[in-house]
Amino acid sequence: MRIAVVALGKIGLPLAVQFASSGHDVIGVDVNQKTVDTINAGVEPFPGEAHLQERLAELIPAGRLRATTDYSEAIPGADAVVLVAPVFVNDETWEPDFRYMDSATRSLAEHLTRGTMVSYETTLPVGTSRTRFTPMLEEGSGLTEGVDFHVVYSPERVLTGRVFEDLRKYPKLIGALSAEGTRRAREFYEAVLQFDERPDLGQPNGVWDLGTTEASEMAKLAETTYRDVNIGLANQFGLFAASHGIDVYKVIEACNSQPYSHIHRPGIAVGGHCIPVYPRLYLSTDPDADIVRVARQLNASMPERLVAQAEGILGDLTGQRAVVLGAAYRGGVKETAFSGVFPTVEALRSRGAEVVVHDPMYTDEELRGYGFEPYAMGAEADLAILQTDHAEYRDLAPADLPGVKLLVDGRNATDASRWAGTPRIVVGTAA
Repeated sequence: MRIAVVALGKIGLPLAVQFASSGHDVIGVDVNQKTVDTINAGVEPFPGEAHLQERLAELIPAGRLRATTDYSEAIPGADAVVLVAPVFVNDETWEPDFRYMDSATRSLAEHLTRGTMVSYETTLPVGTSRTRFTPMLEEGSGLTEGVDFHVVYSPERVLTGRVFEDLRKYPKLIGALSAEGTRRAREFYEAVLQFDERPDLGQPNGVWDLGTTEASEMAKLAETTYRDVNIGLANQFGLFAASHGIDVYKVIEACNSQPYSHIHRPGIAVGGHCIPVYPRLYLSTDPDADIVRVARQLNASMPERLVAQAEGILGDLTGQRAVVLGAAYRGGVKETAFSGVFPTVEALRSRGAEVVVHDPMYTDEELRGYGFEPYAMGAEADLAILQTDHAEYRDLAPADLPGVKLLVDGRNATDASRWAGTPRIVVGTAA
């Protein structure tokens, strides 16, 4: 097949590589000329994705994969086009921001030809494929969906850093606007993906048809919103437990010892491209989903709550040196999307603290690029807040932070025995 992938980011590029590795001719489109040039040189434009560099080094010289900024070079004559352009959410209004996907869809439509299957993989509000993007494609191309081309929604279900592993592990969900679209989508994904055996599933691992684009859109939103709501519940339990001298981690372990309880862990922040964003995309079409809204608000409030708790213990934070440990949104990943570092730093600065940030995955220059003053381990500190559960922080001790008067472990990642004699508070346990 001849396949085009629109947007060569941390999901789009591995997808393009996966398709090419399965024996197809793939051309990727991206608006960033530097990204395109880097890919065409056989070099990964971002670090950290397992096996990406070695596959690029094979595929690019072989001519199976190339990149361009020109839609007219990639779209005409394609058997399939897969779009993974980003959709964001306005932080203030919580309304979806479609500007990048709208632009990609309009550019695609200008060059769309008969016989192409168009698959949206970016997470979307329910109904968006049918009511927003299909009309754009028809208007821009002069073609008719279901007759001249076919629209499919098939959500990506992978995590950066392990995309190729996850593509094999999880069923590929599809939903189309027509029976022919469903047939085309199944044939396409069965030709570009390979699946692991999953005896734990109720049906064989592979391509699963959910019947409609709306069902497929909702499945992605539901599986991610579930996690946010679950974490919100864990945080609520954690706040209560801490105020009543209860260790919530022992409670959660006890609850999860039977198969009907799957309580997540509490923590200082929920970050990443997915979990903080997709519940708000869901709310954009289901504004009555109060449980989703409250969980999202509670999770977003955790950095402020923990900084306030630290202030209650140390007193006025004005002039005190506060170290935030971890800029990344989760351990072992060099990514700051919706990371808790930003609200944590803001909450400390608003109280007059002198804030510095440490992260073993970032250089001092990179941290300054985010507006942070870098911290060197071993320098003086009054307060430390562990925001990211990097493996490097597991053996952290007071000697690593000379003068530290309080550790706020927002991930329950440190060893309590190492902190004997120095106050240490953890989400979900009594101070």
